[in-house]
Amino acid sequence: MNIYEQQEKNKRLTFFIFFAFFAFFLFIGMGFDYFYSFGANQRGPKYVWNSAGYYEAKGTSNTFFPIGTLLASAFAVGMSINSAFNGHKFVLRSTMARRAVGLNDKEKQFLNVIKEMSIAAGLPEPQGYIVPDSDLNAFATGFSPENSYIAVTEGLLEKLNREELQAVVAHEMSHIRNYDIRVMTLAAALVNAISLISDWSVRSARYSSGRGYSSSRSGRGGAGGILIIIWFIFVIFAPLISRMLALAISRQREYLADASAAELTRNPLALIKALEKIRMSVDPTYAVNNGIAHMCITDPRGSLIEEREGLMGDLFATHPPMEKRILALKLMAYQMSSPSNSIGGAS
Repeated sequence: MNIYEQQEKNKRLTFFIFFAFFAFFLFIGMGFDYFYSFGANQRGPKYVWNSAGYYEAKGTSNTFFPIGTLLASAFAVGMSINSAFNGHKFVLRSTMARRAVGLNDKEKQFLNVIKEMSIAAGLPEPQGYIVPDSDLNAFATGFSPENSYIAVTEGLLEKLNREELQAVVAHEMSHIRNYDIRVMTLAAALVNAISLISDWSVRSARYSSGRGYSSSRSGRGGAGGILIIIWFIFVIFAPLISRMLALAISRQREYLADASAAELTRNPLALIKALEKIRMSVDPTYAVNNGIAHMCITDPRGSLIEEREGLMGDLFATHPPMEKRILALKLMAYQMSSPSNSIGGAS
């Protein structure tokens, strides 16, 4: 898959994420209506005196209004639009990142490297940010190459030499060029939104249960109770499911970004050395929360957690194993150094 095909794929994936998360919200809202609005308000017939003097059932005590569905839909649309235009602000603010202004030689070097890599990639120059953390990590965010940001930790600036820093910036520039930043920034914002609405739904359901509302009182029998249980389980696990989807999307992009970075710098060995240093820094990146872990160059939880393989690693790792990424780059370095292979063939 070439760069243009990858860009188109990511643009299509952006719309898929919009619709998938909208479906999450819609299902939660509809389930809330079924459990609370419909189940609580449909409490049986309303008895009135008729003209003949008899007491008879007429209608119900309340009417149904899908407030949960409407609120969830509006919230989903609003969060999607807001994340598209302001998602990068929330990401940078959550890490307490500050704008890089060249206060020292390392920051000046960082800004110069960003300029070099933007020229090499043929992209507008992203804004540089510094994350106040001693661990080695970096990430890119934004909505498009024209509105993009690259952030690195203070520890990464301190520990990497110029070539290694250039390789890391090239990796993040590749995420920008491939439109990965749009997909991952949107996913990060909506995963957090789903956590909020899921928590709100669980609290509301507990409140309504405490007031004695239940599906059995509305006369729907066992089938309604089963649907309530399914919805409740889904609401509880919705944050975990949405996060797993975001992580699966992220893992598939790291190999391509590594390869694209090697092409931009023509120096895969520099990225290998940078990743090895990053790998050996096993302390967590405290400034980065779990909501944006999938956006970083390595898992911010530290302790070589991304080295786990098998089912659990496939489901919960934010990145592919660093060992495999380094091996792929070593093979690429061999191909680049071989006179019988072109750089294009190595990608």
